[in-house]
Amino acid sequence: MIKIVKIIAALCLLPSMAFAQAPNLILPDGFEASLFLDESYAGRHLAVRNNGDVYMSTRPRENSGNYIIAMRDTNGDGVADQIESFSTINGTGIEFYNGMLYASDNTTVYRFHFEGNELVPSAEPEVVVSGFIMEQQHADKAFTFDNRGNIYIGVGAPSNACMAEQRTPGSAGMQPCPLLERYAGIWRFDAIKLGQDQRRDGELYATGIRNVVALDWNSSQDALFFLQHGRDQLDIMFPEFYGPRDNALRTAEEFLKVEEAGQVFGWPYTYYDVLRDERMQNPEYGGNGQNIARNQYPDPVIGFPGHWAPNEVLFYTGGMFPESYKEGAFIAFHGSWNRAPVVQDGYNVTFVPGGSESMGTTYKTFADGFRGDTNGFTADTRPVGLAQGIDGSLYISDSIDGKIWKITFDNSLGQ
Repeated sequence: MIKIVKIIAALCLLPSMAFAQAPNLILPDGFEASLFLDESYAGRHLAVRNNGDVYMSTRPRENSGNYIIAMRDTNGDGVADQIESFSTINGTGIEFYNGMLYASDNTTVYRFHFEGNELVPSAEPEVVVSGFIMEQQHADKAFTFDNRGNIYIGVGAPSNACMAEQRTPGSAGMQPCPLLERYAGIWRFDAIKLGQDQRRDGELYATGIRNVVALDWNSSQDALFFLQHGRDQLDIMFPEFYGPRDNALRTAEEFLKVEEAGQVFGWPYTYYDVLRDERMQNPEYGGNGQNIARNQYPDPVIGFPGHWAPNEVLFYTGGMFPESYKEGAFIAFHGSWNRAPVVQDGYNVTFVPGGSESMGTTYKTFADGFRGDTNGFTADTRPVGLAQGIDGSLYISDSIDGKIWKITFDNSLGQ
């Protein structure tokens, strides 16, 4: 059973902040949502320090200069009442590791040290990994850590399907695809060592991945999981084989597991058809909408609907939510903009049950109601980042109006 949860912003506690009217969130019974933050930031990923402070990376907006938002709830009411911004680093990735705050822009991963309980780090950032090529598309450098002192950084391909003539109808794909050398993969580095370079120090841990913004280490399975953004423009590039509905509905957003270092996942040669439940040959490489992929690339754990834009995944390890949520994956979908002629979709946080042996192959919508309408260009809010609070709550960030929701569970309201 689903219930509508009203968002309450505790205005009286923050008289200097003008909270906008928030949409209703739709959550399972027993879960409640409150606004931890409601300010005008283009929010991206989130990180929570071991003292409960919350940090959000943001994208540039007019007249802004500091892009990391630091927040503290000083009175324990679930609302940020001490808010500061710092750093000219603007990007998506942000996470704590060994007490240090790591953050990325499009070419570099940095880290900050903290002195005591300071909210904003007084020390200058250190460069952990650099040398990534600046690109205009799929440029985010999202990252995560394992349990052995490694950092994994996603490097998206500045391309749709490695066409010889970029986004030109009928153009063939390059064979082999030269972008696979520096892009379209996940690279592994030492999480502590400073001054590393992509080519000199990195290991290409997984390749054949068009673009990944959502990745997380699953400690219970001791493995890296990620979600790939599926390809675009099947109908525009190859109208003889595909119509608009094919482009809207067929190319899955793939939830994938890395089984071994060096694994290859099939881009740009294939896409996963979520309607057929089969991996197909891309038309740039001889496909016609009917040809199954010639090589054996891994199938996804789940093929999510096309163009939902998975932007964060988090494996839940907290103790607040019911036991059925333990070790499962929350996934933030930013929402589509190119599913015409069907309704734009996504704009939700889904949940995939998990365990120590394997992930489930089904999912449910956990948090909905962000969109406000069916037009992706004017959606009220778009979920983008996730983080687990020290109390086991779940934080969800928004890329449009700077909202951060805090999701809690009350056992008295149901399971």
